[in-house]
Amino acid sequence: MIKISNVSKNLEKFRLKDISLELPPGYIYGLVGENGAGKTTLLHLLMGLYTADEGDIEIDGMTYEDNEKEIHNMTGVVLAEDIFDNAMNAESNGRLYGKYYSGFDEEMYFKYLENFEVNRKVRLKKLSRGQKLKCQFAFAIACNPKLLILDEPTANFDPEFRDNFWSIIQQFVSDGEKSVVIATHLTDDLDRMADYLVYMENGKIHYSGNMENFRESYRILSGESYKIKLTDKSRLIHIEEKKYGAKALVRHRKGRTYDDSLEVTYPSVEEFMYYYSKREGKNEHERYS
Repeated sequence: MIKISNVSKNLEKFRLKDISLELPPGYIYGLVGENGAGKTTLLHLLMGLYTADEGDIEIDGMTYEDNEKEIHNMTGVVLAEDIFDNAMNAESNGRLYGKYYSGFDEEMYFKYLENFEVNRKVRLKKLSRGQKLKCQFAFAIACNPKLLILDEPTANFDPEFRDNFWSIIQQFVSDGEKSVVIATHLTDDLDRMADYLVYMENGKIHYSGNMENFRESYRILSGESYKIKLTDKSRLIHIEEKKYGAKALVRHRKGRTYDDSLEVTYPSVEEFMYYYSKREGKNEHERYS
């Protein structure tokens, strides 16, 4: 579905550096990293809003240089910023922009708006941030895309709607032919729902792989500091020592055993990001997958 080969992009105060990824169809890809890591820049490249300075991007075997219209037609997006006309209501926005997508289903769009409890007759400028994002999401799904690109959509959703959102996302990819790339700070959702994880830092990818491999590649160790430090130093990513014990992120290999007195758990995405970002030599480019 998506193939990114050695892509770099220079912006005024930021550089995306030598990004390579291959994302097959049928999965949910979670894109994570601290603010300024490069997530939005990468998404803008995937949407064709930016052009890469170096490297190539293929979506469903096509490039923006040769097939811009076709790629836009098969891609649904939900962005943190407004993409609809705030002076118009949701119904009028749908009819205006829907004509640019061959797969747009107006009836489906209106049904989603009703399901999401968004009044389609009210001008968008009178809607809350969360309701505007629901409009974007309803429109994106109603375009019957093959690829959904979502930039921080869930932060403004209430918990009840987030469950509905993820149910729709899971149904969307269930046929094995469609994909979702989602950047979010709500990593608990990714722990439960994502199939693949891509972690970015300072414009580089430092981890990419499926969630099963992610869980098998790392462990959190909790207990006495000196016992944690007996772990192979090349596998100890970061340890935090406190008065009554320590906690560390380590690289794990199959069959590896640890001191029986240590608590050994799988890291959450949030824990991985926290400890990995504090590692020694963090300015060196590393990638584990």
